[in-house]
Amino acid sequence: MSRSMYAYTKSILERVSFDPILFCKELEKAIKILLPYELEQLTEWLISFTKEKPELQQCLVYINE
Repeated sequence: MSRSMYAYTKSILERVSFDPILFCKELEKAIKILLPYELEQLTEWLISFTKEKPELQQCLVYINE
């Protein structure tokens, strides 16, 4: 189940990536429910996913807290 939670979170973030505010909200939710190792995976994915999307990079502050 846990593995799919990471995949599910990723798919949601991809779907809302058109809206930085929504993206940040979904990211905040994900941080509360994912396990530590899933958060590491998500962090790596986020860094590469937002590389070409500067408008989403502001949301990275949530994973650095």
